Formats: sequence, structure tokens, C-alpha cells
Amino acid sequence: MSDVSLEVGGRKYTVACADGQEEHVQRLASVIDGKLGTMGANLSSQEAKNLLFAALLLADELDEAKRNNTAPPPAPSSDFDVERIATQLERIAGALENAALVLEGGPHTT
Repeated sequence: MSDVSLEVGGRKYTVACADGQEEHVQRLASVIDGKLGTMGANLSSQEAKNLLFAALLLADELDEAKRNNTAPPPAPSSDFDVERIATQLERIAGALENAALVLEGGPHTT
């Protein structure tokens, strides 16, 4: 475990995190600090309330992003003939099997 120093809302905090996660935790704290900065005059005199409100705003943004991202991806364009490709793949597989038989000393068929 590592300790990482953060500054959020003008206050310094030290939190523990997994080794190697220090930069990630600092980036997350920076996002929270930025959200507090956008709240401007809406800040309360109570630090905990400000952090809660910033967390709620971020959670709302995350929820909206997830909802927008859950739409099914567009169907791939079918610019190719699936049946033709399947037939070609079957022929290639057969040719590879024949090549393997020849290399193993087996019969050769055309």
C-alpha cells in the first residue's frame, strides 16, 4: 500500500492506495477538485456537503454516460458476400488438410 497526498477543494488529504495506483488516484482527485471548482458560488460552508454534491454531480454524469453507451452498436455494413467467403474458407481448409497429409506422407487428392 502507498500513501498519496491530494488537494481537493483547497484542503490537503492523505489517502492509502494500492502500489502503482498513485497517479490514478491523483487524477481522480483532480476531477473532483475540478467539479468543486465549477460549483462556484453554490459552495456551502460545510466541506462534507460540498464533497457530497460534487460526488453526486459526477455520479450523475457517469450514469448518463452509461445510459448513452448502452445503445446497441450499429450493425456492421455488409459490403461482402458472407456465403462466398464461407465457401472460399472451406476450400482453403480442404487445401490445408491435403497439404498436411502430403507433408505427413499420406495420399494426395485433388
